[in-house]
Parts: sequence; structure tokens; C-alpha cells
Amino acid sequence: MTSNRNLKRRVRARTTKTGESYAAALRHVRPARQGETMPELNPVRLATAQIVVRDDPRDSGQLRQSGHDVRDLMRQARWAGARIIHFPEGATCSPHKRIMSVTGPTEVGPADWSRADWQVLRQELAAIAHLAGELRLWTVLGSVHPLTPPHRPHNSMYVISDQGELVTRYDERLLSSTKLSFMYTPGSGPVTFEVDGLRFGCAMGIEVHFPEVWAEYERLDVEGVLFSTGPGQTPDGTAAFATETQGHAATNGLWVSFAMCAQHSAAAPAGIIAPDGRWAARCPADGHPALAIAGIDNRPESIDIAVTKARPWRRRARDGIYAAHLVADNRSEDRGAF
Repeated sequence: MTSNRNLKRRVRARTTKTGESYAAALRHVRPARQGETMPELNPVRLATAQIVVRDDPRDSGQLRQSGHDVRDLMRQARWAGARIIHFPEGATCSPHKRIMSVTGPTEVGPADWSRADWQVLRQELAAIAHLAGELRLWTVLGSVHPLTPPHRPHNSMYVISDQGELVTRYDERLLSSTKLSFMYTPGSGPVTFEVDGLRFGCAMGIEVHFPEVWAEYERLDVEGVLFSTGPGQTPDGTAAFATETQGHAATNGLWVSFAMCAQHSAAAPAGIIAPDGRWAARCPADGHPALAIAGIDNRPESIDIAVTKARPWRRRARDGIYAAHLVADNRSEDRGAF
């Protein structure tokens, strides 16, 4: 166990220094001994889900239907060879601010979470986790995570392993004004987890507007970010979210999974973005549940220049490499002359 921790520490140190992926750094830190071959580094097949998101957690029928839809897409993903499936914000339910408001539905006020059917929600989550273990499928999905009353819940992403175990949870940190004022408790930090040697981070909602969230995950040496968003914005806003997400992928050399509700797919279908900002796979823009599937391929011979060259260079640039090249020159300091 100790030797395994030491190996991981050495690999992470190399990724920080070189900008390589975990898998590429592992080949250098643990070269094959004579007569031994390193295990083949195959792409991690990721499925990004587009699903109908429902808005009333008081309605047990809606909660059960959402759970059914999640499990149906899980089976489809596994049949397609996926190792991990990623769902949008509120995949089990994305509570509407007016439905939950104590002064609603005409006004937006503090949410009354006692009206949510927490028992049915937990049953559906337990069934999802059980199926993840049966299918040997990592499952990341958006849901509401209750805290001890009177504290408001988190808006969260549950990370369930291929053993059916809840291994961690990401809580949305940068909430909108309405979410912060009336609905949720903000989260406190980034979350990462690993699947087959590749490290992923999580982000949600309007965190797409904050470049520091994505730069933080780049510094944490993730290969990809799973970004979940939902129906809280207009279709035009949804399209802008997709464009911003492409920019973050290219700026930081990251694979990004963009999980979106099916209701807004006409404006921005769910999909997977490569480290150069291009769409590697996308769902149909038809309003129906669907999957976009791509291999997150970080083998040394396959990694894009956005990862092998751009990420290491940005790290060197941020470390102050330009200081030694600055000069004292009147022609440089005089900004009023041609």
C-alpha cells in the first residue's frame, strides 16, 4: 500500500513538471523490467448523457421516472462499451425555484425542502448505485444532497464507482444569486477521482463563467472535467455555455464532458470536447434522451498537441521565464514614439 502511494506521488510530481497525462508519466516512472511488458493503455470510453430533467421533487412519480431514465441510459452506455457515464445537473430532479418557494408559485422565496420526497429520491439513488455495480460502470450524476435541517441542501454531483459505491461528491461552489439566496448551500472545494489511471474533475452550472475553476483543475493534473448543467437558463444561454466550455477545454488542454438536459438540446446538445476545443462527439439536437460516446485517449502516441506542448509551455510561462529576458531600454520604455 505504501509503495503504491509512493508510486502515485512520483507520477503526480512528473505530471506537474512536464504537463504529461497520468498514463504517460506512469510509463516513465515505472518502466517495464526486462522480460515484462507494461499493460496496454487503452482509451477510457466516456458516455455523456442528455436526459429529460424534471423539476418537482414533491412528485414521487417524477422522481421514479427520472431514476428509470437514468438506469435506461446506463444500460445503453454499458452495451456501447462505456467505462463511465456522466449525467447533467439535476438528473434525478432539478427543483424549480417557484415550486419550492414558500411564497410560490407566483413569487420566488426561500425554498421549503421539507416538501421534497427524500425517501423516494434515496430509493432511486440506491437503485442507480446498485446497477452501476452490476454493469461495472462508473456513474456521475446530478442530484440534490440534503444537509441537517435547517441548513439548505447542496446542488451536487454523485460519483459512483464501478463497484456500486459512492466514492465522492461534488457540490456546486459558485451559485447563481437565486440559488444562493433561496435554495442551496454552496460547496467548499474541488473534487477529483480516477478511472483506469485517468483523473477527472467536476464542475456545475454557472461555474462555466469562472475561468479560475477550470485553471484550478488543470493545476490538479486532471485529464478531463465533467461539467453538468441543466434547464436553468434560456436556450441562448445554453448555447453560450457550450461555447464557453469549448474555450475552457482548449485553453487548459482538457477533455470536457458537457452534460445538458434534453429540453435544451436544440440550442446545445450534450457532448464531449477534445483538448483542442473541437467536439469529439455530440448527441442529436432533437429534445430526446441520448448518449455521446468518445474514447479519452491519453496514450503518449495519441495525445493532442494541446496537451503535449501547450499545457507544459503555459506552466513554464506562469513560472516567470520571461523575467530574465526583460531589458532596460529607453526605446522600450518610451510609449509615445514610433
